[in-house]
Amino acid sequence: MKKLVILTGAGISAESGLKTFRDADGLWEGHDIMDVASPEGFYNNPKLVLDFYNQRRCQLLSVVPNRAHLNLVKLERFYDVEIITQNVDDLHERAKSSNVLHVHGELLKVRSTSNENLVYDWKTDLVLGDTCEKNSQLRPHIVWFGEEVPLLDTAIEIIAKADILVIIGTSMQVYPAASLVHFIAPETPIYYIDPKPAISRSQFNHLTIIPEVASTGTDELFRILTD
Repeated sequence: MKKLVILTGAGISAESGLKTFRDADGLWEGHDIMDVASPEGFYNNPKLVLDFYNQRRCQLLSVVPNRAHLNLVKLERFYDVEIITQNVDDLHERAKSSNVLHVHGELLKVRSTSNENLVYDWKTDLVLGDTCEKNSQLRPHIVWFGEEVPLLDTAIEIIAKADILVIIGTSMQVYPAASLVHFIAPETPIYYIDPKPAISRSQFNHLTIIPEVASTGTDELFRILTD
């Protein structure tokens, strides 16, 4: 089977009701990004940061995967599908996608502040005083601004083997994840699904733009790739 690598961003989850980073009323409204998504912000006001992610976690648990997530699962009947997502939600997993790599972390996990390898599943509020087995405070298992992306090399290895690359619902502006497209083989076909495409055919050979929201865009993608 051909390897189909799919890079997803916030746009694929927007139709489930999760706000996106780039929307005017987006996820960070009311908060300076560095206050809630940086090591410095956590050091300066850990309660604010924990409360912020508690709200995000609560919202995530109230939504379900949408048609776009389900369309990607259906493609597994025809391709060896691997998903690289910039999203921290678990909607791909709940839709039953088999292979999902979260390059920016996972909202339903937490980790120790003293040992990044101590990671725990977590679906309730995280508060000051919640500690790991080493008695260190727990924090969201999220890659914050200024932190290394530990799974970036793994993502590069996956994308370099792609026979087809699909990009869904991402502005292609958040680095280093946005740089992944440059690691595909030169002749690899790219399908880009987004109502406001941020890359053009002049930048990449073999680029097909589907200027739709994720659900209708993946409907069209499924027809193209299974025809």
